[in-house]
Amino acid sequence: MDWLLLVLLGLAAGTFGSLLGLGGGIIVVPALLVMSEVVPSFAGITPQTAVGTSLLIMIFTGMSSTISYTKQKVVDMKSGFIFLAGSGPGALFGVWLNKGMETNVFLIIFGLFMLFVAFVLFIRNRLKPLPVKRTSIKREYITELGEKQEYGFSLALGLSIAFAVGTLSGLFGIGGGSLMVPAMILLFGFPPHVAVATSMFMILFSSIISSISHISLGNVEWLYALALIPGAWFGASIGAAINKRLKSNTLIILLRFFLIIIAFRLIWQGIQGI
Repeated sequence: MDWLLLVLLGLAAGTFGSLLGLGGGIIVVPALLVMSEVVPSFAGITPQTAVGTSLLIMIFTGMSSTISYTKQKVVDMKSGFIFLAGSGPGALFGVWLNKGMETNVFLIIFGLFMLFVAFVLFIRNRLKPLPVKRTSIKREYITELGEKQEYGFSLALGLSIAFAVGTLSGLFGIGGGSLMVPAMILLFGFPPHVAVATSMFMILFSSIISSISHISLGNVEWLYALALIPGAWFGASIGAAINKRLKSNTLIILLRFFLIIIAFRLIWQGIQGI
């Protein structure tokens, strides 16, 4: 029964993580922590092991998603590699911050962060992407109406945000997509579908970096990981296929709704434990 529960969790995490560009950790980490409270066989899970196991799973979610999105030709690899130059060091810094963090504090901070991201997405229509300057990285894309539009970012700002995203990835085990996707859409004018696909491309590599650190610290529950990986792999392919059929605004609405539900659940659990 425990094995089946983990397989289904991996499937859900892979599907929603790939669909919204979050990587799946935003589902796996809180789910494992909730299971540690209500399912006796999972009682030994700590925030550190939940994060470490989640990051290992996201390697496979990111790989499966990247393969699917590359076939759809919606991955901006040039921008992805630039962001990785900042998120890689940030991921290692986040792993260092994660050591010794208490469960209840972890849950509350994580939940507040999710609420902040959801709020930013609610006011996204009032925000305008930063102007694409001559020194910016410039990219083009074809809109759903067949129009050619330009988006871009300054190298310094892109690397700075990517470092912050990498730090959150190593700290919370969420892959950083919950911040990187809104940042790419709101600040840099990425089309939502390209932002999601590029986020999953980044998550693949940043998860590898973070996982190596967590494995060395003994923060991975290998038996749980073996059960989670198959569902996460197939779920990621399913999520990418669904993403292709959704409109941009529908993706944003789903992202906001999902973040708010997770946020309140985490904060409530954290407060109860104090």
